[in-house]
Amino acid sequence: MEKLHINLDEKSYDIFIERGIFEEVGKYISKFYKKKKIVVVTDTNVDSLYGDMLLKNLENSGYVPSKVVFDAGEENKNFDTLTKVYEKIIDSGIKRGDLLIAFGGGVVGDLAGFAASTIYRGMDFIQIPTTLLAQVDSSVGGKVAVDTTRGKNLVGSFYQPKMVIIDPELLKTLDEREVRSGMAEVIKYGAIYDNEFFNYLLEKEDLKSSMEDIEKIIKRCCEIKAKIVEVDELDLGLRMILNFGHTLGHAIEKYYDYTKYTHGEAISIGMYEITILGEKLGITKTGESKKIKEILKKYELPIEDKVNLGDLIEIMKSDKKNISGILNFIFLSEIGKVEVKKVAEEEIGNKLLK
Repeated sequence: MEKLHINLDEKSYDIFIERGIFEEVGKYISKFYKKKKIVVVTDTNVDSLYGDMLLKNLENSGYVPSKVVFDAGEENKNFDTLTKVYEKIIDSGIKRGDLLIAFGGGVVGDLAGFAASTIYRGMDFIQIPTTLLAQVDSSVGGKVAVDTTRGKNLVGSFYQPKMVIIDPELLKTLDEREVRSGMAEVIKYGAIYDNEFFNYLLEKEDLKSSMEDIEKIIKRCCEIKAKIVEVDELDLGLRMILNFGHTLGHAIEKYYDYTKYTHGEAISIGMYEITILGEKLGITKTGESKKIKEILKKYELPIEDKVNLGDLIEIMKSDKKNISGILNFIFLSEIGKVEVKKVAEEEIGNKLLK
């Protein structure tokens, strides 16, 4: 059992990481939740694999669970889906003092978490992430959101879960592409914060050998994110470094309407391209882009795309990280260290991408 604590005063919570913990989920929930009703919000993919199993596990612990299921896919992380989820939660008889479980990957965690933060003006929830990307990144830190037609995660909030329960066994039903996608976020943590961890990942023979140590990998990513979130919960300073590769990556996702690349694949391209750009601008130590390329290729992640830069620039101007016309671009100084560079909206095209 690996246990981490995120210290956010009255919003503090624990992260539990253990193979097989999914079967004991009720025991952990009972540590803080003494009522009976629970609503599980998940998507069609996760529900078909584990939905009934989770409800049975909860029932065996004396809970009275209900289930709300929406269609899987980033394209469904929107207000239409959110409205249906709200209505189903209300129809299930769940009230403000009850508990919501976000059970799925990043899309489920974001949408269900946002639903929890807003329905009845806020109800408690926990995260049970089922993808590698969600287990190492999106389930921790309290960012919840939905997409709009103008971009990804433009409407959201910071709303911390009461607990995060991570079972690496749930990763066994993922297809290989999804696992590789999650490795992009794993690599990000080494690149921005921990050169030793980066080299550890680089020295692994392949994805299979990394998966053999997946509990250690998940723990290290969560440790890094916990340290960052404890310092900057609301993404006003240090937490910005977690966006390495994301400004470009999110724009690429939006450019293709979330159909060509997974989130991790788009972030992979973003990390490589921004590192090349950093070297050109004299911000990033020469040669670091080769290391980024090597590690991304090792895990068979994409590094480039012939995208229309003019369109990308317009999308980036709508990014949620655009604060009063200023975007913060995250560059590597070198592997394990970053530099935040503020760029005015009107400068993006002529100063950065040419």
